[in-house]
Amino acid sequence: MSLFFSRDTKVYLQQGTNIFEIPVLEGYSFSQGTNTSEVTLAEAREGSASNKSRRSKRMFNDSLSPAEWSFSTYVRPIDSKTTAGGWDNGYSTNAVHSVEEALWANFVAKNSLTSASSGAAATWSDGVTNGASTAVIDWTGSEVSELGTFDLFFKIDSKTYKLTGCCVNEATIDFDIDGVATINWSGFGSAITEESVGSVTINDGISSTDNFIRNRLTSLTITAADTTNFPGSGAGVYNAILTGGSLSFNNNITFLTPETLGKVDKPLGHITGARNITGNFTCYLDSTNNGDSDQLFTDLASKTNVVTNDFSLAFNIGGTGTPSLKVDLPQCHLEVPTHSIEDVISLEVAFHGLTDSLDPGSTVDSYEAKLTYNAVTS
Repeated sequence: MSLFFSRDTKVYLQQGTNIFEIPVLEGYSFSQGTNTSEVTLAEAREGSASNKSRRSKRMFNDSLSPAEWSFSTYVRPIDSKTTAGGWDNGYSTNAVHSVEEALWANFVAKNSLTSASSGAAATWSDGVTNGASTAVIDWTGSEVSELGTFDLFFKIDSKTYKLTGCCVNEATIDFDIDGVATINWSGFGSAITEESVGSVTINDGISSTDNFIRNRLTSLTITAADTTNFPGSGAGVYNAILTGGSLSFNNNITFLTPETLGKVDKPLGHITGARNITGNFTCYLDSTNNGDSDQLFTDLASKTNVVTNDFSLAFNIGGTGTPSLKVDLPQCHLEVPTHSIEDVISLEVAFHGLTDSLDPGSTVDSYEAKLTYNAVTS
C-alpha cells in the first residue's frame, strides 16, 4: 500500500491554455459532500407481535454540494523574466506581476489572460494593470454577477485531483508582525475528479528568494475626511504603529444547484453577492506619538453626532521599499476601538471598506480597495 503525504503536494491553476504553478503553505484542504433527504415512518399501532409499527427510514441522494477549497500563499511580487515559461514567454517586455496574480485576477473580475507576444507582455482583460515598477489590482471590473472561473489541480505525488469550475470567494491578508506576509484563499468548485495536469506555462518567481515580504516593516496611515471632528495630529492624520491585524475581501458567492426528482444533480455555477471588505488592526494605546492612537479612541468615542465615519487607510505591508504590498482603502467606516487589557494596554479597531456611491463607479477611487505590488526590479 502506498501512502500520500501533504508535503508532496503541488497546486496548479489552469485558465484557458495557461497553467500557473501556485506554491501553497501547509494546511490546504479540498472536499465535496452530498446533499441527502431522509424519509421516516411513524405509525400508531397496538404493540403486539402480530401488529407491529413501522419505524424505518430511507435515505436519498439529492445533489452534490459545491466543492470547497482553501489554501494559503505568500505575497510574492516579481519582475517577470524574459524566459520561456514566464509572463513574457521569452520576449523583452518585463513587467511586475506576482506569483499569486491569477487568483487576484479572477477574484476581482470575470477575467482572461492575453498571451505575451513580441513587444507586448501578457495582460489581463480587467482589474489588473502590470507596469514596469508596480502591478495594481483594483475592483473596477467586479460589478458583475459572475466572476472568473478556472480549474485547480492538487498533485499529490502520483495522484492528481482536479477541481473544475472554481471561483475565489474570499481572500484574507494577515498582519502577523513576526511572520511573512501571507494570503489565505478560499472558494468553490463544481466537481472533484482525478485527472492529470498539462505542462506549466507560467511559474515566474516561485524559486526566487528576494520576493518575500516581512510584516514587521508594515506601517499604517489613517486620514480623516472630516478634519474638524477628527483632527488627528494635524490635517486629520493618525499614525498607528501596528502590533497585528487582518484584512478580508469577500465576494459572498452562492453556488446554484438544481433539484430534480430521481436524479443526483451537480452544481451549475456561481453568482456573486454583496462585495464585503472588512478588517481590523491592533496597536498600543499610545499618548506619546502625538497622541495618535489615544486620540483616535477619544475622537471616535466622543463624536456621537457622526453616524458614518469617513477615513482613508493606507497599509504599507513590508514598508515603502521593495518588495512590498500597499493596500489603499479610500473610504472606510471605523468602529469605536476596544481596549485589550494586558501587560501593555492595546486597542483593536475594526473597519469596513465603503464606496462613495451605491451605484457602480467610473474611477478606481469609487471602489473599496486598491492593491499595489512593488517588486525588486532588475
